[in-house]
Amino acid sequence: MKVAIMGTGRIAEIMARTLKDTKGVTCYAVGSRTIENAEKFAREFGFKKAYGSYAELVSDPKVDLVYVATPHSEHFENVKLAISAGRNVICEKAFMLNENQAKQIFKFAEEKGVLVTEAIWTRYMPMRTKLAEILSSNVIGEPTMLTANLSYNIAYKERIQKPELGGGALLDLGVYCLHFASMVFGNDVKDIASICTFNNLGMDMQDSITLRYSDGKMAVLNSTVLSTGDRNGVIYGSKGFIVVENINNPEAIAVYDNNYNKTAYYKRPKQKTGYEYEIEACVRAISEGWLECPEIPHAETLKILNMMDFIRSNNHIVFPGENDNPAVSAAETALETEIKPEVETETVTETEAKTETELPTEDQEAVEQGEYEEEVNSGDNSSGTDD
Repeated sequence: MKVAIMGTGRIAEIMARTLKDTKGVTCYAVGSRTIENAEKFAREFGFKKAYGSYAELVSDPKVDLVYVATPHSEHFENVKLAISAGRNVICEKAFMLNENQAKQIFKFAEEKGVLVTEAIWTRYMPMRTKLAEILSSNVIGEPTMLTANLSYNIAYKERIQKPELGGGALLDLGVYCLHFASMVFGNDVKDIASICTFNNLGMDMQDSITLRYSDGKMAVLNSTVLSTGDRNGVIYGSKGFIVVENINNPEAIAVYDNNYNKTAYYKRPKQKTGYEYEIEACVRAISEGWLECPEIPHAETLKILNMMDFIRSNNHIVFPGENDNPAVSAAETALETEIKPEVETETVTETEAKTETELPTEDQEAVEQGEYEEEVNSGDNSSGTDD
């Protein structure tokens, strides 16, 4: 299956390395905004074709799957372009800026009969299945609460700082916390309370989110781009608790009983980069003629975006163009009938933050931070990306 990469930033480099060692796929084509960058990338990673525009890339009839590795702000137009050419697509998280965009994309993909899925890698990993097995064994009894945090000191990056790039901690890091909670407790969320701090451009730098489910379970989620955290997830049960070490790429799962004795410990299997699982899932889905991957159905992507829309709107986090489109104003429409927070959210103005893998340590850390997406900017490119 011939895979094309849209974008030549460092996240695209990681995917290129992944494709080289993944069965059933080949590094076929790469597209950039300049032919020079595309040709350089193709030479370095062994791609057969290099294109100086995304339109040329998706027009190649031999492309079976397009991996979109561009900033959040570009996902809607980039994915729509690929679908219009009849290409299957896997798009980096956060899938779109908002739920309305995702709905349009999924409808368009269905009309064109192509697969579209979100590259939220934790949904595809074997450790997700292992965690589900542990929970279903009843070893910790009935789970009632979970906590999760994801924190990296990456506030200086343009894609985090700027509204025009779909910036902020929520779409970059908080999305992982929400997916973690969803994989453990599902999506029957009754109430959401959230509080954020901001940079001078109105982008959230720190988010604290509490979810209350219809059955009384609770999830407390924290993310920040201002500091470094342990990245752990903890699931509390009536007979013990589970610690997931690094919710962004689980390294191990530890099980404890009510006396705080560690009763089991599961290390993650050796991986190439962690991206191989999502590509393998796409190959299976395309081979079966499916239009979505069972690991992350469209309904799951929409629900997470729905919650993020609600959180953003309650904290007045707006991306360019959203005020012009009433369908995208989440707090007023998207969740109004589903979630009625009992506690009014508060906004606080910021004053002005060992893995088993074949990747070098610095690359692995950067992959986990999701920092490799191709930047869209003019002038100084302080992000260190290729484009």
